[in-house]
Amino acid sequence: MRLSLDALLVIDAIDRKGSFAAAGHELHRVPSAITYTVQKLEEDLDVLLFDRRGHRAKLTAAGRELLNEGRHLLRAAGELEARVKRVATGWEAELRIAYDSIIPVGAMLLLARQFSTENANTRLRFAPEVLGGCWDALVSGRADIVIGASGDGPAGGGYQTRRLGEIEWVFAVPPAHVLATTAEPVRSQDILAHRAVVVADSSRNLPPLTTGLLSGQETLTVGDAAAKLQAQVMGLGVGYLPHCLASAAVNRGELVIRRTEEPKVSQLVHLAWRTAHRGKALKWFVAKAGAANWLEQALAGD
Repeated sequence: MRLSLDALLVIDAIDRKGSFAAAGHELHRVPSAITYTVQKLEEDLDVLLFDRRGHRAKLTAAGRELLNEGRHLLRAAGELEARVKRVATGWEAELRIAYDSIIPVGAMLLLARQFSTENANTRLRFAPEVLGGCWDALVSGRADIVIGASGDGPAGGGYQTRRLGEIEWVFAVPPAHVLATTAEPVRSQDILAHRAVVVADSSRNLPPLTTGLLSGQETLTVGDAAAKLQAQVMGLGVGYLPHCLASAAVNRGELVIRRTEEPKVSQLVHLAWRTAHRGKALKWFVAKAGAANWLEQALAGD
């Protein structure tokens, strides 16, 4: 290529400082070296980059376009250099984090804000998953760490786990729904007569999972736990919700909790990460999300 980062640095310095001499002083180069770099680039590109009339070096239209776009390259090169140095000291260039959609996104953003104080320059990539989607993301390599993975992981190994806690489930319906006044415990045959709101498993490779659904029951499928809550508040269907998610709607009078004859058991959730991944950013997230009471605080929105 005829264009180099060094030449862009020279042009950027001239534009900011206003003269070839001042640019040379900033870059610790003699003025003749600055002049040579510019002339060489002008010859290679066959364009005039500076209008040399007057006391201040002014970019031509072509020079301004080159510098405007070139500054993007300089920033990208600087960021790349910083990431390479971080990787050399144990910090990953990027960490991919999958989390179950039951966990509020605010809890993930709080982790991101806390991590920013580490000045690690590691790019964070968060992705919500549903049911078996967390395990699928981990074993397929789409994620380096998963937070809130449901139940036991798939066979095959290659990952480590840490128990985070349990999710308590409640059966909830709007106050105006017929099941809101049905005698408790509500029978399964009575629930079967009503549409269930379900969240689609986000697994791509592992067999999809369903929970709390009766055989033959009509369904409305939504994308995440928040959409399921809203659908049930609107009376579009019934179903089990995490107690932490339903409690605010119950307190507002939008939902009522009903005891059922076949209650859904609590769901054990895990933190899991790839064994081969040993970077400092991953270790930081394992320590933070794996701390005592972290899940409880995250679900409560603290």
